[in-house]
Parts: sequence; structure tokens; C-alpha cells
Amino acid sequence: MAEAEFSKTVTLAMTGASGAQYGLRLLQCLLAADVRVWLLLSDAAQVVINTETDCQLPGSGDDQAVEAFLADRFGARPGQLKLFGKRDWFSPVASGTGSPASMVICPASGGTLSAIACGASNNLIERAADVALKERRQLILVPREAPYSEIHLENMLKLTRMGAMVLPASPGFYQRPRTLEDLVDFVVARLLDQLGVEQGLLPRWGEAGSVGEAAQQ
Repeated sequence: MAEAEFSKTVTLAMTGASGAQYGLRLLQCLLAADVRVWLLLSDAAQVVINTETDCQLPGSGDDQAVEAFLADRFGARPGQLKLFGKRDWFSPVASGTGSPASMVICPASGGTLSAIACGASNNLIERAADVALKERRQLILVPREAPYSEIHLENMLKLTRMGAMVLPASPGFYQRPRTLEDLVDFVVARLLDQLGVEQGLLPRWGEAGSVGEAAQQ
């Protein structure tokens, strides 16, 4: 399908940091918002997904089976979700002439931050991020680590100065979360806002239903 049939295209990468729930929920919300998603999964990300969630991906390194599984699970339209392998150097995200305007790495491991910061480009996730930086396109990194070492902090500062946005998986509590899903949705809502995708997961500060609004009543 042509891009015009979708509202926009976003590259979503998931690496081996804890927090697979954030990436999967973001994928679900993007697809529901009629966004075409080019998905990149590291080997470690697939292990973490199977460990942390009830989303048990097909094994044996079958990218087509994983793509079909996720498309069915999250109700993707035909052509809306495409999973690219880690060595698919001919994929659109590997070149500035084909990559979309926005890329999110959620969650982003410390190793991934390091590789991107030094321009390693040893796999498609690192290359796609390198393309986003060199083309001055939107790159959002969602680290999920605690505590941060000096190495992590230096890499995040370096990437921020290059033009990337570091948006840690640090949910707020002013919306008075009651479930694990509420905490996940807080971070995903912030990501959707940054991507310019309409979301109803979290009222903005001062809107009806927010703590700020309730305090004025």
C-alpha cells in the first residue's frame, strides 16, 4: 500500500532493555491511529518480549511469522506493519532517501545508546538511527535503566546534542495510576504526543480529567 493510504509512517525499534510493554503498547497505539509502522526487533528484544509479556513470538528467527503474528494481534491493516530483519540493508530505513520522518527506539538499551552515539551501525537498528541523525530527522530514545552510569549519561548527552530526544521510561503519578497499564500508558502517551499522533491515553495538564483541572474545582 502507498503511504498516502496511512496517516504517516514511523520506524519503531525495540532492543533488549527491560520494558517490552512500552514498545508493544506503542505499536498497538500507532496501528490503531492508522500509522504505518516499520518495525525493527533485536534478537535480545524478542527474548525480553517473551520473558516480560504474554506476547509469545514465533521462534526460529522467522521474521515473516513474527510480522504476521503481531499484525494479527494488534489488528493491522494489510501493508500497515512491516518487520525488517537486522541485516536487511536494502530496507527503506537503511537510507536517507527512504527512511520516514520519525524513529522511536523503545525500549533502548545502554548498548544501543552507545552504538548510536559512536556511529557503529553494526545492525539495522543502529543504521536506521544513524540515518535519522544525519538527515536531521526525529529520533526518540526511550532508555529503561536504573541507575544510570556515567557512560549512559555521557551517551545520552552526546545524542541529545546531535538532535535526538531522550525520553526515559519514567512514568508520572499525577494521573493517579491504578494499574500497570496506566503506568505504561503514561509513557506511551508522551511518545505519541512527540510523534504528533492523536492520543486519548492521558489528559494533558489543565484538560478536563487531569489532576490540575481537578485541583481548580
